[in-house]
Amino acid sequence: MVEACPITISVAPGDFDVAADVAALSKGRLDIGAIASFVGLCRDEQGQLSALELEHYPGMAEAELSRIAADATQRWPLMGIVIRHRYGVMQPGERIVAVICAASHRGAALAATDFIMDFLKSRAPFWKKEHKSQGCAQDWVDAREADAAALKRWHEGGVGQK
Repeated sequence: MVEACPITISVAPGDFDVAADVAALSKGRLDIGAIASFVGLCRDEQGQLSALELEHYPGMAEAELSRIAADATQRWPLMGIVIRHRYGVMQPGERIVAVICAASHRGAALAATDFIMDFLKSRAPFWKKEHKSQGCAQDWVDAREADAAALKRWHEGGVGQK
């Protein structure tokens, strides 16, 4: 009998502990052969950024992240997923997002992590405002064409099917 893939989603203002999430995901699971992770950090944009402010649509953000994770479980034989996303004001160097996927083999774990990040960047309702250094104007960050282009590869050619 195939066990359901446990999915943990958290959208919160505070920092998170990736090592603790990896340990919890794999505890007592001798069938897991690979855990892949991605951690996104706030950049300083070559000294131009003093902080990044993220806003989200409460409830809707978590629901969309859950849908994205469920989509990943339909494509790959995953054994666990953790998605952590922060909101509020973050300084350069601070963690913003983490995606952790467990599977029997590395290919599924790596591909699912990549897939989740691509869809999170484009579909999850988060908005970013850049706080510029030296008192410059604050700017909301527009969606990037590269993020939309990244989604195309998952639709074209059936990348990542069980």
